[in-house]
Amino acid sequence: MIHPTPRAAALAAAGFPVALLPALFRPGLWGLWLSVAALSAFAFGLDAILSVPARRLRAAVEVPGRLAVGVAGAVQVRLATPRAVRRLELLLDLHPDFEPAPPLSLALAAGETAAPVPLRARRRGLPTVDALWCRWTGPLGLCGRRLRLEVGRAVEVVPDLAPVRAAAFRYQGSQEMEAGVQVERYLGDGSEFDALVEYVPGLDPRAISWKASARHRQLLCQEFRAERNHQVVLAVDTGHLMAEPLQGLPRLDHAVSSALLLGWVALKLGDRVGLFGFDSSARAWAEPQGGLSAFARLQALSTRLAYSSEETNFTLGLTELSARLRRRSLVVVFTDFTDTVTAELMLENLQRLSRRQLVVFVALRDVELDAVALAPPRRLSGLYRAGSAAELVRERERVLARLRRMGVACVDAAPGQVSARLVSRYLEVKRRELIA
Repeated sequence: MIHPTPRAAALAAAGFPVALLPALFRPGLWGLWLSVAALSAFAFGLDAILSVPARRLRAAVEVPGRLAVGVAGAVQVRLATPRAVRRLELLLDLHPDFEPAPPLSLALAAGETAAPVPLRARRRGLPTVDALWCRWTGPLGLCGRRLRLEVGRAVEVVPDLAPVRAAAFRYQGSQEMEAGVQVERYLGDGSEFDALVEYVPGLDPRAISWKASARHRQLLCQEFRAERNHQVVLAVDTGHLMAEPLQGLPRLDHAVSSALLLGWVALKLGDRVGLFGFDSSARAWAEPQGGLSAFARLQALSTRLAYSSEETNFTLGLTELSARLRRRSLVVVFTDFTDTVTAELMLENLQRLSRRQLVVFVALRDVELDAVALAPPRRLSGLYRAGSAAELVRERERVLARLRRMGVACVDAAPGQVSARLVSRYLEVKRRELIA
């Protein structure tokens, strides 16, 4: 499709003052206007002839099959043209779950050229790259051409595993991980019997096994080790509050990334990890399994956790989770709340769950809300805004304080810090044998 460019419109507009000369000064000057109009039309026609026709421009699009949410990717566009193009713009038609891509401008030499177009997903799922638009001009910049290439390819957007890979390198060989990977033995403490050892002065007399000592006719002490077969259940809320964006991504995606990181660490330390998703009802369930081979199952199931517009039913969801657990487990609940009123049912059901299970509550702190609450107001509207934000922060702290009084461990941090704090809390639970 051929169309005039802004430069051609400016050239045509420049001819109007010339057209006024015969009317204002001398009628015989009408030929000058005719010459200018003819010259402009000739320049536009020459530029149209010299520009590369749309049928001669070859374009091929390579769409990535998989992309991590929130991570920058690229669509590779391969172009072939018989003549050089001074300026060509590329624009992708994208699904709304992708961030809008700005036009990419480049100069093409004759032959083949490859150009990456940035692509970034804001939500998980199967969004599509619909079409590619190419727009270029002739050598004079007066005639524009346009080409639309249908693409229609879906991209599988999955949770970001970069934090998991980074943790694998960071914790590999560290003292924190060695405390769980290596067998730790304790005398009289721990939860899993390991061996009998001969009593020597200095050992705790409470560790003496009198039955074994009578059988072997010497004092023997029981040696225990930290149990490595605990159950860890990642309970992820998929309700409408978790679909709200926070630092460019939905809260649910931040929670899934943190859950996968904790799941990898727990599997590495020999625990069994399961996943439970819920909003108005239970949406996903995976029985706790051990071994690093179970991580692929967790990743696949977390990818299918859909964004929901329904309100979370904590009574139904947490009650069903409690019924599925036949032994005491570490239950990590990823959710969020807005104020004390909406948090009442959540508090009641978390308290009921904590009577049988060890519960860790994970919430994502909105650093922008904290900044508004602490910002010095310069206007009256800013004072109202800061007051409302400060009240929301205070209500959040009251809810977290009530949870801590119930015996629920709380991790409340910004998205960039919550994963590290959650892993540290889990390692502390392991060291202190709080699950048994």
